[in-house]
Amino acid sequence: METFLNQTLIAVLISSLIAIRSYRRKSLNFSGAVSGFIVMTAHIAAGSRFGALLLVFFFTSSKLTKVGEERKRRVDADFKEGGQRNWIQVLSNSGIAAVLVVIVWKLTGQQDKCLDSKELPLVTSLIGGILGHYCCCNGDTWSSELGPVRRGTNGGVTKAGLLAAVAAGSVIGLTFVLFGFFTATCTRDIALKQLLVIPISAIAGLCGSLIDSLLGATLQFSGFCSVRNKVVGKPGPTVKKISGLTILDNNAVNLVSILLTSLLTSIACKYIF
Repeated sequence: METFLNQTLIAVLISSLIAIRSYRRKSLNFSGAVSGFIVMTAHIAAGSRFGALLLVFFFTSSKLTKVGEERKRRVDADFKEGGQRNWIQVLSNSGIAAVLVVIVWKLTGQQDKCLDSKELPLVTSLIGGILGHYCCCNGDTWSSELGPVRRGTNGGVTKAGLLAAVAAGSVIGLTFVLFGFFTATCTRDIALKQLLVIPISAIAGLCGSLIDSLLGATLQFSGFCSVRNKVVGKPGPTVKKISGLTILDNNAVNLVSILLTSLLTSIACKYIF
């Protein structure tokens, strides 16, 4: 109990500082900062390795979102200074993982575990889902910011974007493996097998980006408003359609792609480990 209380206090302190800093730097608006604080606290309290995954995704995506701000300001009707995320965007990108880390925390009794389907099949699957979640989020952000396409083209794919997605997933996997060397205890054979997380994460980052692109190109509307001279996400009398249907918005596309990538990565980890 004392360990849990200490971990929770540390989680609250770190999450408070990051949420306040992010709000001041306009990475999050007020609702995003509050929901981010809750999600971040849950991750760090459940285990430092889970907290590290969230923070790597958050800081790298926040930095990259600021790339080309001037270009996005000119063409995107939904542009927000600093790439501000609200509570919907925070929960779309971290809500599922927050639920999974709490479940893992309850199942493992607050102990960090290696991926091992023979001993811990359910925990291995759940951790695989968490990895897939952040590989997808990171892959989508990196590919969008480092592999831009023609303005308003939801679902566009470039070589630079695909490579960025692979790198983004690899970073998530590498973070998980490196922290695990210090926080998880398992036999030598199992410990060495954890290195497979890195290529699995690279593939998950790529798959997540491709799934997001496919959904964005087909189910998310994108058009150009001749009056505002900007790209918009809803049809209208002055809007010329560029691509997609009006079935999903950007947040829904992110959520569905995260769910699918998490499921696929969970299954892969169950059978590989």
